[in-house]
Amino acid sequence: QVQLVESGGGLVQSGGSLTLSCAASGSSFSLNDMAWHRQVPGRERELVARISNSGSTNYADSVKGRFTVSRDYAKNTVTLHMSSLKFEDTAVYYCESDYRSLRNGIWTVGRSWGQGTQVTVSS
Repeated sequence: QVQLVESGGGLVQSGGSLTLSCAASGSSFSLNDMAWHRQVPGRERELVARISNSGSTNYADSVKGRFTVSRDYAKNTVTLHMSSLKFEDTAVYYCESDYRSLRNGIWTVGRSWGQGTQVTVSS
């Protein structure tokens, strides 16, 4: 199984920048796509950005041109750099990854989520 731990959330003024990081850990695993999602209370969780193993990316329309997702394949980390932040970016941000892991000689696939990190943008 793979564990994901996010860091970097906090309070920032509108127009400011913030960088979130997510580190994956476990034994005998390989990661596939990694992504960031966000959720506001009372609303469904939404995809913010995704990056594949090949480095291709896609973004929610609401964050295109402001957010950048990147990966460090050697360190099994994914980073979300957020700039020109708006009040409506306020949410809990979750890291998510699909993975393969070797258990008892058998490769299995799964999906892990981080615990979430709060991002608050003051207007």
